[in-house]
Amino acid sequence: MESRDKVSIIIPTYNRAGIVEDAIQSALDQTYKKIEVIVVDDGSTDETADIIEKYDGKVKHFSILHAGVSAARNVGIKRAEGEWLAFLDSDDYWLEKKLEKQMKYTLDKGYLISQTGEKWYRDGNWVMKRDKHKKYSGWIFSHCLSRCVVTPSAAVINKSVFENVGYFDESLPACEDYDMWLRIACKYRIGLLEEELVVKRGGHEDQLSKKYWGLDRFRVKALEKILEEDITEEQQKMVLKEIVKKLKILEKGRRKRSDLPNIYRPKLKSYINKLKEAYGLQKTENLRL
Repeated sequence: MESRDKVSIIIPTYNRAGIVEDAIQSALDQTYKKIEVIVVDDGSTDETADIIEKYDGKVKHFSILHAGVSAARNVGIKRAEGEWLAFLDSDDYWLEKKLEKQMKYTLDKGYLISQTGEKWYRDGNWVMKRDKHKKYSGWIFSHCLSRCVVTPSAAVINKSVFENVGYFDESLPACEDYDMWLRIACKYRIGLLEEELVVKRGGHEDQLSKKYWGLDRFRVKALEKILEEDITEEQQKMVLKEIVKKLKILEKGRRKRSDLPNIYRPKLKSYINKLKEAYGLQKTENLRL
C-alpha cells in the first residue's frame, strides 16, 4: 500500500461525552490500517476532553474555541497528513470494514470522492429511509439541489478536492454540508458504494435541524454562492429554479410567524424575473408568486 492511500479520519465533536467514544473506537477498529485519527474538540464544556485523553497516543487531538462544525472540520483538514480524508460525526460510527471496502471501490473506479450507504438509528429504533433519501452515483449535481444527498460520515474525499473548491463555509450556522456538496458536485463525479457501512444516530436535541427555523435560508445562501461559480448554463437554470422553490417555502413559513420581516417575497419576485428574463420561462412553469 503506497503513501497515497493513507486516510486521515476527522472527527469533529462538541459536548458529546456520552457517545464520542463510539465514533473514535470505530475509527481505530477499521480493518484498513493506513490511517490517522484526528479528533477536533469544538470547545466542549462537558467531559468530552476527558474521553479523548483516554486515546492519547492513538489519536491526534486538537481543541478550539467553540466555532461550529465547519471550523472543526477545517482544522482537521489543515492538520491532516493523508492524501485522503474521511469525516465521521461524533454521534455516528462505522462498521469495521467501512474504509477497507470504500477505498478499494474508490481507487478501482477512479473517483476522487465517494460515499457509502448508511443505517439510521433514532430513539432506540432502526429507521427505514424514504425514497427521497435515495443516494446517487456519478454526476449528481441535479440531485444535490433539493436536499443534502451526501452524508459527511459516509464520505471519503481526496485532499486535492478541497484545494480546488475550498473549505467548509464557517459563516453558515447550518447546511454547511449541503453547501460543500454543491461546490463539489458541480465539478466532480461522486461515487456510491451502496453497502450500509455507517450507522447514523439521530434525534439529539443539539442537532442543527432542531436548532434553527427554516433551514432553507442557509440553502438559498449556498445556491446563491454556486451562481458565482463557473457552472454551465443548464446548471445555472437549475439553481435559479431551486432558489425560487425554496424562497416560496420560506415565504409561506414567514406568513405563519409574526416575528419575521417581509424579506422573502421581494427576493422571490427578483429571482422569478431573473429566470424569465434569462430563459424566457412562462407562468405555466409554476413561477408565479
